[in-house]
Amino acid sequence: MKNELLEALTILEQEKNISKDTLIEAIENSLVTACKNHFGKSDNVKVDMDPDTCEYHVYQAKTVVEVVDDPVLEVSLAKAKMIDSKYEIGDTINFEIKSQEFGRIATQNAKNVILQKIREEERKVLYSEYYSKEKDIVTGIVQRYIGRNVSINLGKVDAILTENEQVRGEVFQPTERIKLYILEVKSTPKGPKILVSRTHPELVKRLFESEVTEVKDGIVEIKSIAREAGSRTKIAVYSNDPDVDAVGACVGMNGARVNAIVNELRGEKIDIINWNENPAMLIENALSPAKVISVIADAEEKTAKVVVPDYQLSLAIGKEGQNARLAARLTGFKIDIKSETQAREAGDFMDYENDYEDEEYYEDEEYYEDGEYYEEGEYADEEYADEEYVEDESYEEYEETEYAEEDDIDEGNDDK
Repeated sequence: MKNELLEALTILEQEKNISKDTLIEAIENSLVTACKNHFGKSDNVKVDMDPDTCEYHVYQAKTVVEVVDDPVLEVSLAKAKMIDSKYEIGDTINFEIKSQEFGRIATQNAKNVILQKIREEERKVLYSEYYSKEKDIVTGIVQRYIGRNVSINLGKVDAILTENEQVRGEVFQPTERIKLYILEVKSTPKGPKILVSRTHPELVKRLFESEVTEVKDGIVEIKSIAREAGSRTKIAVYSNDPDVDAVGACVGMNGARVNAIVNELRGEKIDIINWNENPAMLIENALSPAKVISVIADAEEKTAKVVVPDYQLSLAIGKEGQNARLAARLTGFKIDIKSETQAREAGDFMDYENDYEDEEYYEDEEYYEDGEYYEEGEYADEEYADEEYVEDESYEEYEETEYAEEDDIDEGNDDK
């Protein structure tokens, strides 16, 4: 019996990660509970259990008296003398109790105490395990839809992906494996309640940490991140090693690293830019792939005025203002973007004698966007452009939008 108990405790410890000491404590409490059910009292009951062999003994302490009023707590002097002639009135004698003598009800109650303790400890272990993973990513298996929420199995527990934390347009199939960001872990009587997200910006950051060794090791640091889930994300990266290109490390060979993350996010576009302590340079980088003529940034007011070439205005603002909006979130600056013509008319832009040329701003330079190289002259991205224009000498077709008008076109740029 002792060997069977020891083996059972060992199995429970391995499978449910519950310490043997906790299980032994539960057994001791169950025996005390059984004694209370059997005798009506348990104040004088003591349980001794060897953790190495699981051998246990239950003792009931009784006081020696002349006349016994309560047989559970007292023993007569005559009976005590029969045990040992040295006992006198007031002495305490420990009588061993045989647990086999307990009735069915007492035994059942003891069993329930042990099971309840095991369940409580199991919940605590699961809560501690997943609480340590809070603010991190996990892989889950889609189980089923519960209304508009999704039940995700994380291995030992289920998590809930609420409608608010789902990317619009994403549809999951049962048994599908997806990456999730753990928002919060709560302890409840039924076990840990885990809330996960697919829209949180930190999900993208954690994916880069798992995919890019340099980010995980701290060589490349993700300084800032701005995300519109399901559409586009911009991240600013900085290298602590002058020999390591931060953007190149995140993009990977032929875009392998960033493409793996894009696939996990179901095609969400990712712009990777270099972080710069100079706010003007950072804002210029954040507005890529649009070219910038000038940036005037106020670090105290957190505002910036940006001037771009006329034909780059729509690209800088982006579709429905997305590029400018993400750049503002990424940098923390309120950005006011104007075309060169608008800036000259408003008096916000000094006459630079049209001294900007494509080569002066990005001469022989290649930069990354969406895991691909964009060389000089490759500015257009359908997701950024809000209007259509024909790249010829006359700009014959140009659709008027809220960001640009026909008379904003600078004829000096016809060479584009």
